[in-house]
Amino acid sequence: MISPKSIEIVKETARVEEVLGEFIDLRRAGVNMKGVCPFHDEKTPSFVVSPAKGIYKCFGCGKAGDSVRFLMDHEKLSYPEAIRWIAEKYNIELEETVVSDDVKKEIEKKESLFIINEFARKLYHEHMMQTREGKAIGLGYFKERGFLEKTVNQWGLGYAPGERDFLKNELKRNGYKLHLAEEIGLLKPDKDFFRSRIIFPIRNLSGKVIGFGARTLSSDKKIPKYLNSPESEIYNKRKTLFGLYFSKTEIRKKDNCFLVEGYTDVLSLHQNGIENVVASSGTSLTSDQVKLIKRFTENMTVLFDGDNAGIKAALRGLDIILEQDVNVRLVLLPEGEDPDSYVRKVGSSAFHQYIEDHAKDFILFKVDLLLQEAGNDPIKRSKVVKDIVHSISKIADTLKRNEYIKLCSKLLDISEKIINNEVNGLIKSNIQKEQAKLNRPVFRSEEDWKKDSGPKVEKPVEKSFDSESDEAQERDIARIIITMGDKLIDEDKNIQVADYIYTNIVGIIETFENPLYADIVQEVRNAFEDGKSVTPSYFLHHHREDIQHLAIDLSAEKYIYANWKQRGIELQTQDMPEKNQIKDSWQAILRLKSRKLQKILKSTEIKISEAATENSPDLDIQIKAYMKLKEDLAQINKILGTVVLK
Repeated sequence: MISPKSIEIVKETARVEEVLGEFIDLRRAGVNMKGVCPFHDEKTPSFVVSPAKGIYKCFGCGKAGDSVRFLMDHEKLSYPEAIRWIAEKYNIELEETVVSDDVKKEIEKKESLFIINEFARKLYHEHMMQTREGKAIGLGYFKERGFLEKTVNQWGLGYAPGERDFLKNELKRNGYKLHLAEEIGLLKPDKDFFRSRIIFPIRNLSGKVIGFGARTLSSDKKIPKYLNSPESEIYNKRKTLFGLYFSKTEIRKKDNCFLVEGYTDVLSLHQNGIENVVASSGTSLTSDQVKLIKRFTENMTVLFDGDNAGIKAALRGLDIILEQDVNVRLVLLPEGEDPDSYVRKVGSSAFHQYIEDHAKDFILFKVDLLLQEAGNDPIKRSKVVKDIVHSISKIADTLKRNEYIKLCSKLLDISEKIINNEVNGLIKSNIQKEQAKLNRPVFRSEEDWKKDSGPKVEKPVEKSFDSESDEAQERDIARIIITMGDKLIDEDKNIQVADYIYTNIVGIIETFENPLYADIVQEVRNAFEDGKSVTPSYFLHHHREDIQHLAIDLSAEKYIYANWKQRGIELQTQDMPEKNQIKDSWQAILRLKSRKLQKILKSTEIKISEAATENSPDLDIQIKAYMKLKEDLAQINKILGTVVLK
């Protein structure tokens, strides 16, 4: 197990914007940064990162946390794995202590899968670079395609020989568990999965090898040209893009992503200085892959081979890009060319120029292509209209959608009203289908459940409280302790807000209705005993997840104050918000005490009534206690300026 000291160093070193910036395109928004949330579908960015506080929060789905929590939720890492990821990024050496057997097995198993993949990658690469067979066949193929050794080494390309047990024997000889190699698809029960193929390692966003693509060099048409690793605990094809690990920085910098079909297309463009390029990993393009790209840019350029007979079918699949509100352009390369061959033929400058000259908006590209095919045939033209209307209906942005309707009205020679009605009809139909899904019966077959698998994200509801409850006042106390607990109430005596509040309400902590808010107050004492100060960071990075989440909810700001101070303007009637801790604390304590006293008074009234009925000797004591409580309440409410029950 990683030592607490090392964990503290990692958390102090990690910059949330740098860690999250590896996975999301973040843009400056005042003192914070904003981006599109990676945890749910959204068109307008509502994912806010606060570098100063070291936290993030999505105001759309409610996801929140720090760098460690993000890696756990987004990359599906365990807590120790997330700490190790950050430590590796910042070159922090970790101290290890003893870990429980169960946790150790879980960590070791997942890490073993990555290690075995990396071993296989290295083995295939070394076999290609160091053996006569590898050099002649594997390296010979890459050199024939124009790839430099620098590119081959950077991407870790390799060659799997034809031997039945080549990888299996090497894994066994080096002490690796063969059943784990089977689990990730490197081995079949009786032989290696990849044989007589060149190897393309597939990496996740962190750079770890999660699978392989493999191409045969055989001319036998019965043999599949490409094989991919099967899906596993660490590899999901639908959520993976080949080359994204090497391309993400350039995609963000260029604010555009080229999408190509093959592995060699990606490699060739990279080698020629065009690095903002990826390929789908053995699947048709998926919405998850589009979301991956959208983390780094909202602009895509899809490159089609010049002799691609399946362009029309491919266009239908690209509607999912419009659904994700990504701007997409298409380029049809010259006949007989693919990105690999064309960039080698003309060079990077001419390639870029061709893209600029021939890139067409997706909808316009589709209109041109389908109209050419339809000619003057009215039935075919009506099908073109339906196809275009279907694509336009996928565009989420209303203004953008209306512009396309106007443009397509002219190109198709059909009135805007007709196209608009058709588009609205499709949108309405889709909405009804979604509502039908949400309103379907609770009791469903196992088949129905499988069809509807996947996370549902609901918009978070603002926290509300019962009028009879004291939770609102308790939460306010928690808010002040978390956000300004380390500020001074009395500079001369060095009394902090948290200590001041704790001292004034220690007698009523046990009456708190919400145990989490009571725990926040109790943390003041715990921190003092541990020799720590209750700073906002103390709560924002707390080991208890419920306390951390509450701290983020109370600290994260969707909006920021106008920066009047820089313009020389100060509030005239009260202190600036960040300097208002004394009044804020005092009033919060009084409001809480007022609520608690009102409840105690009602309870005492009941006791008095019971004592009077039973002619109890405690009646006088109860009446005196009631009068004292009422006097205290009146004094508190006089200060607060409120009116309470008589």
